[in-house]
Amino acid sequence: MGLIRFVAMPTETARAFQRGATDAYGLLPERKVCTDDGFQCRHCLRHIKVGSACLTLSYRPFPELQPYAETGPILLCAEECERAVETDVMPEIYRAGTEWLLRGYGHDDRIVYGTGAVTPKQHICTRAHELLQREDVAYLHLRSAKNNCYQCRIERA
Repeated sequence: MGLIRFVAMPTETARAFQRGATDAYGLLPERKVCTDDGFQCRHCLRHIKVGSACLTLSYRPFPELQPYAETGPILLCAEECERAVETDVMPEIYRAGTEWLLRGYGHDDRIVYGTGAVTPKQHICTRAHELLQREDVAYLHLRSAKNNCYQCRIERA
């Protein structure tokens, strides 16, 4: 077993959106046809197949509103999909990018200052392990280095 684990969006959350629940802004998810092989589902952590329906919605991966509870756009498979297995192996969809933003959050769900950095993909697991050794860091977010979009959560194994 590894020292870290990549954690996808909870199934209950994904199912709610796939079944028509409103997003973090109180809007219905936008349904469209996937036209690009770069669309990534935050639940199955796979590329959404070109020609398949997908959802675009605002997502807040925090339990409650507070100043550090970032909200942003994500994509999901429009149809129900299997949740990605929690693993210490970086999901394949994140190996294609060159750099990612890795940021630590405390037990109070606030950013731990000094933990955020654009990180080359080959250093994500090492840097995640280093950050999760700190007592003040409860979990990490993996985000797009270019657009800051939430990708997944990284936790201690």
